[in-house]
Amino acid sequence: MQFLYNMAAILVVILIIPVFLLRSVREKGFIERIRQSLGFFPEHALDKVEKKNCIWVHAASVGEIVATSPLIKEFRQEFGNSPILVSVVTTSGYEMANRIIKDADSIIYFPLDLPGVAEHVLRRIHPRVFLPVETELWPNFLKTARHLRIPVMMVNGRISDKSVKRYKYMYTLLSDMIGTVKLFAMQSPIDAEYIRHLGAAPELVTVTGNTKFDQTYTDVSPEERENILKEMGLQGAKGILLAGSTHRGEETYVLQAFKAVRESHPEARLVIAPRELLRTVEVVHICKKSGFSVATRTELQKREPRGEDIVILDTIGELGKVYSIGDVIYVGGSLVSHGGHNILEPAAHGKAIIVGHNMFNFKDTHALFSKRNACITVKNPDELQKEVVNLFDNPEERHRMEDETLAIVGENKGASRKS
Repeated sequence: MQFLYNMAAILVVILIIPVFLLRSVREKGFIERIRQSLGFFPEHALDKVEKKNCIWVHAASVGEIVATSPLIKEFRQEFGNSPILVSVVTTSGYEMANRIIKDADSIIYFPLDLPGVAEHVLRRIHPRVFLPVETELWPNFLKTARHLRIPVMMVNGRISDKSVKRYKYMYTLLSDMIGTVKLFAMQSPIDAEYIRHLGAAPELVTVTGNTKFDQTYTDVSPEERENILKEMGLQGAKGILLAGSTHRGEETYVLQAFKAVRESHPEARLVIAPRELLRTVEVVHICKKSGFSVATRTELQKREPRGEDIVILDTIGELGKVYSIGDVIYVGGSLVSHGGHNILEPAAHGKAIIVGHNMFNFKDTHALFSKRNACITVKNPDELQKEVVNLFDNPEERHRMEDETLAIVGENKGASRKS
């Protein structure tokens, strides 16, 4: 099974070389990402961690980085003499890590899980422990960790329904990976049950909660909030609808809801944060085609606002703070089949949150907030329009949701310390 996995991994890399070449032209920092992923690191990048008994925390992308940031603070307090290495997979994750994780001694791109590459990097760094965040398990990397007797412990573990279905087709490979992990600190009882179902020994599985409840990088002072409103030209808005992490198709649904809101709230404004920044031009076009004036965040960093109806957030790492200015929040990826995105970022600001019915990637968090009527779930664009308008028309209900959201966040803090 390992042989077949390696052959498939090599074939995939060969097939996507044209994609790599295209992205290296279009995406800033992509060439450096590929270099590091192949094991070629900048000079001095590993000086503080290489063979120095470091704690290696691996968080694939932005979402995992958010979960990692409070953990890193705890590790720094508890293990002050151990260097901390953080690795990521995506360029957005790399930028986010450098922005919000100040306690790491080094931040690098994770090596591709190819024969020789993963082994070379792991042997070179040789950490005291490797801590994958959520479900970041890689066969070649874990095989080398097992041979080098490097302990592996999953933190903030999460297993989606899709992952369970996928893993059952690779039982032999999965069994080896699961057998390498010495402790599974899972987000919820359901995640714990899933990992046991996949083969983890019950005595190695514990539930610590979701470390994203402990995030502090999104904290915004009143002065910061006012500054964000000013920079985006939104101080005069009488209500802001904010759509975060939207996918293709969802912007049209949000615009439909926004048009309905403007009928009774003509001074309301809209902020859209597309999940993929490469779609910014496309989203601007959709907004203009709908008859609205629009500006991007980066554009407004170069000129004064002109009272645009819509602002497109086209920057990395800002959404968590920008959620603070919204009055009604729609979290995207949920009216398409993606499975939703993290609702804890707007929840940390005590916001009224709406999501679509496809929240299978965040089922536990979604259930927690829905059970207490702190999150509204809609089935289609018409329901989205209805609920958005209702929250704008009924501030009492909006404030009730805001209070309940803050209460839930407060009750669930502390997972980082438990981990």
